[in-house]
Amino acid sequence: MYNSKIIGLGKYLPENVVTNDDLSKMMDTNDEWIQERTGIKERRWIPEGSNDTSAVMGAKAAKIAIERSGLTKDDIDFIVFATLSPDYYFPGCGVQIQDLLGLQNVGALDVRNQCSGFIYAISVADQFIKTGMYKNILVIGAEYHSNGLDKTTRGRGVTVIFGDGAGACVLSREEDTTKGILSTHLHSEGKYADKLIVASPSIKHWVPEIIESNEEDISYYPYMDGTFVFKHAVVRFSEVIMEGLMKNNLTKEDIDMLIPHQANLRIAQFIQKKFKLRDDQIFNNIMKYGNTTAASVIIALTEAWEEGKIKSGQHVVLAAFGSGFTWGSVIIKW
Repeated sequence: MYNSKIIGLGKYLPENVVTNDDLSKMMDTNDEWIQERTGIKERRWIPEGSNDTSAVMGAKAAKIAIERSGLTKDDIDFIVFATLSPDYYFPGCGVQIQDLLGLQNVGALDVRNQCSGFIYAISVADQFIKTGMYKNILVIGAEYHSNGLDKTTRGRGVTVIFGDGAGACVLSREEDTTKGILSTHLHSEGKYADKLIVASPSIKHWVPEIIESNEEDISYYPYMDGTFVFKHAVVRFSEVIMEGLMKNNLTKEDIDMLIPHQANLRIAQFIQKKFKLRDDQIFNNIMKYGNTTAASVIIALTEAWEEGKIKSGQHVVLAAFGSGFTWGSVIIKW
């Protein structure tokens, strides 16, 4: 049995910055209202006319991760791609990555677990490596939200939150089982699926109904019961972090860096306070990028590493909660 270890990290964000003031020109909102509720100051949205998509952004982040890993594209054995916004309804983005990067005919797997997508994706990759099936796996989280948001006052509660972007890592075999990913922990509670949802397309309203209808169908826009989600998120975040620590005989004091899913700065601040973490023990970048869903944890992890905030020998905790409801954590000895 092996462990798996992150040996390369990369991220890509569109250059187009959309500030809260920019949004106030589209809908009835303002900078103070958005920051007070989410902590977000700006986000990146793919501009009109750009060739960027979830797959294209994922490929750009992946190229950086592979280069930093010291490997070549021919060393990659498998691809795991997490997104809620694939380029096509099917196939998934994983096979596009294989083509865009010119990889060998390796397997490609797509994970559709929304905000916890990267946690689930890296957990899947970790198991493939632990069992010895693969040696080097490319794990990607990418989202193209901006083309699917309701940019009117009606949709402001959701639209102000989300941004576009991608992150990637190369997960590789580590023979020293005291290093790398120590454990992963995954959960779901489907009875609350309708609290954060895009209802269409569905079996009740699909192509024939769309063609026949002349009315705007708002079920294609995201819906979120924000208060309900917030209350559950802070509980599940705490539980799954503690689960990971206890599994590895660690305590809150052993956390060197917590990388939470960037859903809402208030959630992260609540968890920081509960675990009594200093500002240098938790990394947040939602202020700059908004919620990039499946890309948020890997973008934040990459940025924290780039800024020298993650060092060898440290315990790094990744955690996420989101639509489904699904949630999870990953405990790493860097």
